Amino acid sequence: METSYRDKLLQFAFRYGAIIVILGVFAFFAIKLEYFFSGSNIADILRSISIVTFIAIGVTFSLIVDGFDLSVGSTVSLTTVVTASLMVWYEMPLFIVIIVPLLIGACVGLINSFFIVRFKIPDLLATLAVMYIVAGIHKTYTKGYSIYNNMQMTDGTKAPGVMSNAFLTIGQGEFYVGNFTVPIPVILMLLAVAAAHIFLAYTRFGRQMYMTGGNEEAARLSGIKVKRVRTWAYVLSGICAAVGGILFASRVGTGQIDAGAPLLMEAVAAVFVGFSVFGAGKPNVLGTFIGSVLIGVLVNGLTMMNLQYYTHDIIKGTVLILALAVTFYVVKKRRAA
Repeated sequence: METSYRDKLLQFAFRYGAIIVILGVFAFFAIKLEYFFSGSNIADILRSISIVTFIAIGVTFSLIVDGFDLSVGSTVSLTTVVTASLMVWYEMPLFIVIIVPLLIGACVGLINSFFIVRFKIPDLLATLAVMYIVAGIHKTYTKGYSIYNNMQMTDGTKAPGVMSNAFLTIGQGEFYVGNFTVPIPVILMLLAVAAAHIFLAYTRFGRQMYMTGGNEEAARLSGIKVKRVRTWAYVLSGICAAVGGILFASRVGTGQIDAGAPLLMEAVAAVFVGFSVFGAGKPNVLGTFIGSVLIGVLVNGLTMMNLQYYTHDIIKGTVLILALAVTFYVVKKRRAA
């Protein structure tokens, strides 16, 4: 009886734990901090998680096919500086500024899939190597400098261009709905979450991705082109990371080197927290979004409480390990049953 009660409690925690934790954390900060529950602060939280959510969606795609893309952080860094340089160094039009980083993200995904699918290198090792390569490329490209309006070049001249207002609107603009303001990055994030969920849950290719990740050999025998599916998963991951890089450059108005390095951990945490949302037990976009919200609420609340920034990683790491502990323990119990 005691074991049965414990298992039921674990199942409940597995299914609703992430939701309960978010509500509990939200209630704690709302009581503790006077302006936490204000509309402007809620909008700030959602704006702050928009970039991480795009990156986390990409990681979700790779995990669905039983992989793991560690290169997304470096891809964000590369696309951030390329986006800024296209305007500041080369004065390119907006459509070029958007398309080129997306193509770069897709190319990084293709390189990952080439090593993983063609040479059978384990996903973790292949994407780790690509992570280092891309990180080196983006620093070599900028010579180690961040990119900003009319910056001083190494030859003593000044860069001719500036970040255009139209581009900055993508990351900084807002829509006004009655008395409320909705940041444009939040709208883009919600559209991406909805589109990715529909794609994975209601399309044939989305179901093939889950089948490939669940049992690649069985998927192959049933006629699924598993190599193509895995390749597309990494291409989508790279594109999502590139969107994160574009949003980052638009939001801060500069091309910062190593912009994506700290975002990798938050994206991974969001994805694994999402495993336990509604008892999914697998990568899923809605769970990933809820995981991003939890990370965003934690960071925002801790910042408003004036907690030192270096303690934030302790909290986020604790949340991640608890989510992993509950998720994998219950999944193991299910398989044993």
